Amino acid sequence: MSATVAIRPATAADEGAWRVLWAEYCRFYGTDLPEATTAATWTRILTPGSAFGTLVAVDREGSGDVVGFANYVLHPYTWSEREACYLEDLYVAPAARGRAIGTALIDALRALAEQEGWARLYWHTETGNARARTVYDRFTSADGFVRYLLPFDGPNAS
Repeated sequence: MSATVAIRPATAADEGAWRVLWAEYCRFYGTDLPEATTAATWTRILTPGSAFGTLVAVDREGSGDVVGFANYVLHPYTWSEREACYLEDLYVAPAARGRAIGTALIDALRALAEQEGWARLYWHTETGNARARTVYDRFTSADGFVRYLLPFDGPNAS
């Protein structure tokens, strides 16, 4: 873990900082989510027993601010009796980059996976996200799978 941050589960007190970073993350990926979706995501993160979780990186170098997050989702996995963990969103504030915070977040999630007995931890990123891929490639190689996405719009879609 990076000595410059402390990694811990998100708490209700982190909502404001998480929302700022979440908005930056969404801008990075060129998406504009409705407020209701952001609110629902935060509620799921904090709901005990929910499949959603978030680890936050708290700056130890003075500010004490939340400077990064890792949102994850647990789900059944057909190739194992154990759950799988999908690291859905990983983000580090631009001013805090270069301090191995992304690595610390993944390391903490990997330790949680081992502690909880999850079958696997996985994630994906855009092909051209070279900075993130430099971090990810330190953990494992890309597996060669190609993602296909069918978005659904409708009264219950978001």
